[in-house]
Amino acid sequence: MKTLDIRKRVRDAPHDLADFLHTLPDDHPLQIALRTYSLALSLALGPALLPFLTSRKARAQGLSRVLYLLKRELSINSFASAMTVGVAGGAAIRHVWDRWEEWSAKNGGRGTDGPLAKVRTWLSSLTDTQKTFLSNVVSTSFAIGLLHSRRRHATSAWVGRPSPTLDLTLIVLVRAMDTVVQFALFKPSTSERYLPAAVKEEKMADRRKWTTRLDALVFWASSARIMWCFFYEPDRLPPSYNKWIMKLANIDPRILTALRAIRSGSFSYTKGFSVPPDLATSLSADLGYPPAWGDPAQVPAYGGPEADIAWKALGVSNRRGLGGLPCEVVHSGLATGCTANAGIRGLQAFAEAVALYLPVHVLPILLTRPRKLLEIPNLIQTLQNVARSATFLSTFVAAVWYGVCLTRTLLLARLFPGISHDFWDSSLGCTFVGSLLCGASIWIERGRRRGEMALYVLPRAIRACISDQWVKSGRPSVRWAERLVFVLPLSTILTAAVHRPDTLRGLSKWALAFVMKGPNAGFWKRRRLGTDAPPTPAPPTRAPSPPNDGAGSAQ
Repeated sequence: MKTLDIRKRVRDAPHDLADFLHTLPDDHPLQIALRTYSLALSLALGPALLPFLTSRKARAQGLSRVLYLLKRELSINSFASAMTVGVAGGAAIRHVWDRWEEWSAKNGGRGTDGPLAKVRTWLSSLTDTQKTFLSNVVSTSFAIGLLHSRRRHATSAWVGRPSPTLDLTLIVLVRAMDTVVQFALFKPSTSERYLPAAVKEEKMADRRKWTTRLDALVFWASSARIMWCFFYEPDRLPPSYNKWIMKLANIDPRILTALRAIRSGSFSYTKGFSVPPDLATSLSADLGYPPAWGDPAQVPAYGGPEADIAWKALGVSNRRGLGGLPCEVVHSGLATGCTANAGIRGLQAFAEAVALYLPVHVLPILLTRPRKLLEIPNLIQTLQNVARSATFLSTFVAAVWYGVCLTRTLLLARLFPGISHDFWDSSLGCTFVGSLLCGASIWIERGRRRGEMALYVLPRAIRACISDQWVKSGRPSVRWAERLVFVLPLSTILTAAVHRPDTLRGLSKWALAFVMKGPNAGFWKRRRLGTDAPPTPAPPTRAPSPPNDGAGSAQ
């Protein structure tokens, strides 16, 4: 009988656990911990295991590689565990804090004489927001400590390469900065409280316009920095990011090498030398053109009549009055004309972008309201959004190329033929103009998408602005600076998710609404139902802080 009873209990354990969890409120720390761990684990394991489904090379590594990944991501200091400690730990500390204050209020502060009474008085004087923030500071400090305790995060591993958690830290920093900006922009003034509803809505609409403009400005500046680093300092960007840009822009690596050589002085039109000597001549020959078209000793450095004589001798007919490498070589043989080259590359990027953005727009609908895709108007709207995003990315690529050609061929070099192409093809010439122009394509995207795109590129732009030498130095200041930048912003975001969720946007809003309040939160429920109506105001989830009378009596 005892054996049967044990078997029955083991069999019923999952159901009993589920029944127990259903009795807990959605914002209970245990519920938050389960949702955080499951979400973080999927984010960590998904990209790690995906190559086993798409790559034969990855599958050739066998089961041992899979077991290694599972062991790494299920360990106590894994990403999922650390994020659970950071997110759910703060909720647990705040939960215990509330229970302690309730107990203190009931007992009148007995047993808290001396210094403890002062501490309790100070803690009781804090607002709910401050208490939540302090709780999150403690938990996120443990979280970053767990991440840095991994073997590959050892102090010796920091020398010669950046911290493995640097990208995550910068993402958290940018999201927190956005939360603060949203709070500042949409915080109503005292005088606005007494204005009519129509006037309030008009002011909110103006603020939303300024938000989209600010998003566009951030994206433009960030993309300009990223593209410039792609051309000249690719080590400042993640390798996968460089590879993705290279694939999308379809640039011959030798063109990039030549641009970097011009910047470093190892390739010069005016001095007529190249290191290595066949840097551009090999590209010209591979494209089916005479090698001399890529020889800086034979290509004219300046525009004007003398350049026309040189081009006639070389057999180039479409660079009258100009110097520098012929367009055929720069375009890698894709098209002779600059406009045709930019257009073709834009179309190629459009095809790549459709494959990229189709799941981006469709998957959220499949996860939250799949029936909407069965309705023709919604399906058409989704496809229009995909086409719009693909047009944005293709315009981005075409603008880079057209900016390069506008500088060195179509306009600026023609206006100033006396300036050598050592300048027009330098880091302050054609590539600089192309980097500045491409960000303007963000205006093709919808307002909400502009914000998400700006938040996506800004962390990479910040990383590209940080001194590479300092980041890879392995100094203690690097580690402690990263910990501080991780703890304070993440605490800010988690606090906003509880007290000011309206200041969160995009992925932060989606993820934290699910983690902190569960799938039945108003935001997620509206997405499943496909409605835009605001949620019914809910009563505060936090118990009000006990009055300070008890604290005063303790003194």
